[in-house]
Amino acid sequence: MERFDKLLGERLRAARRHRGWSLQEVEKRSDSEFRSSVLGAYERGERAISVQRLHRLASLYRVDVAHLIPSSEDSETEDHTVSIDLDAIGGVDQDVSDVIDRFLVAIQMRRRGGSGDMTVRQADLELLAALVRSDRNTLRQVLAQLE
Repeated sequence: MERFDKLLGERLRAARRHRGWSLQEVEKRSDSEFRSSVLGAYERGERAISVQRLHRLASLYRVDVAHLIPSSEDSETEDHTVSIDLDAIGGVDQDVSDVIDRFLVAIQMRRRGGSGDMTVRQADLELLAALVRSDRNTLRQVLAQLE
């Protein structure tokens, strides 16, 4: 369960950062329902969150609660995501960059994402590797340049 709490916390943090909010901002916008210290503990995976509170937090972040819950694939995979600086995408090979850029834009649109950093899931990496005719490890090396 500890791994699950950590993964859930990572998703909570990503959703909060996507909104551009600090922990204090969440506390303020939630009329102190979510204290910044408790929210920080959720994000670090140090404290479990109830389903009801998770649902209210998802509503505050304007994301589907299912988006916040890690999949079994995420729980089983130690290195499950890559974070990409979308502004640095132009620094890789042009052909690969074009495919990665189109793919990430599609993911952003589906997940209602914005600009800045973006988390790419394991399943995303597998599909992207196939699109650029590469394997996951080689693709990770290319994407590591963008972290």
